[in-house]
Amino acid sequence: MEKVIKSDAEWRAQLSEIAYKVLRKHGTERAFTNDNFPKEPGTFFCAGCRQPLFDAATKFDSGTGWPSFYAPLSAEVVGETVDRSLFMKRTEVHCARCDGHLGHVFPDGPAPTGLRYCMNGVSLAFEPRD
Repeated sequence: MEKVIKSDAEWRAQLSEIAYKVLRKHGTERAFTNDNFPKEPGTFFCAGCRQPLFDAATKFDSGTGWPSFYAPLSAEVVGETVDRSLFMKRTEVHCARCDGHLGHVFPDGPAPTGLRYCMNGVSLAFEPRD
């Protein structure tokens, strides 16, 4: 996979203020502010580089106020790092192609994986399946 590398100025010009804050500065949008994605079949992409990340079939209502998925399209499309901010240890999830911050993954999701990829909605773009 070829990495997408842009200057800070290029990211600022491309992204909205909140998308820049989340994707490039590891921010978090407020809960229940950006989970208005269609419930139809399709693919969720990185809002920064259009890397396909999640199939809509893996999306579930976690009740947390952020879009949640139980698995990415493949292990290669996301990366994980340890996040020790906010006085806790969490696993941060980022786009493997542009390193944009997507959210966090937790071990309290549904079957079949038991994982909850809790993503910032502003980090994602949706494209319905034809």
